[in-house]
Amino acid sequence: MRFILLAALVLIAAPVVGQEREVPYWASVKAETLNLRAGPGRDYPVRWIYHRIGLPLKVIRVHEGWRLVQDPAGDEGWVTANLLSKERGGIVIGKGLAAIRAKPSDGAQTRWNAEPGVVGEIEDCEAGWCEIDIGGRRGFIRADRLWGSAEL
Repeated sequence: MRFILLAALVLIAAPVVGQEREVPYWASVKAETLNLRAGPGRDYPVRWIYHRIGLPLKVIRVHEGWRLVQDPAGDEGWVTANLLSKERGGIVIGKGLAAIRAKPSDGAQTRWNAEPGVVGEIEDCEAGWCEIDIGGRRGFIRADRLWGSAEL
C-alpha cells in the first residue's frame, strides 16, 4: 500500500517539478491566443492579448501554474504556463532590414532580409550571432538585431 501511495505522489508531482526552471529564462507563445493578465489567476483583468505563435517572452517569475513575463515592448504581466513553449523564439528588432546570412559573419552571403517584427526560432547564439529558423528557412542574424538572443 505504501508503494502505491508513493508511486501516485511521484506521478502527481512530476509535471509540477518539470515546469520549474531557474528564472529568468526565455520562452515563446505556443497558443494562437494568449492573455497577459494583471495577476497570476483567471480572475485578474486581461491587459494584452497576443496572437503570435513563437513570440519570445522573458519569464521573470514563477507562481504555481503562472509565469510573470516581459514582452519585447517591455510590458509585463502574468500568463498561464501551459500556453508557453520551451522553444526559444526571437523577434527582429531595430530599423531597416536585417540580413540573414549563410554563415555567422558580416562578409557571408546574404540569404534574405527580414523586416523588424519577424518572428523565428533561435537555434543557438554565439559570438554575436544567432542561428535562426524563420518558417523553415535557416540562416544567421546578428544577435543585436534579435530580441530574445541575450543570455540570461
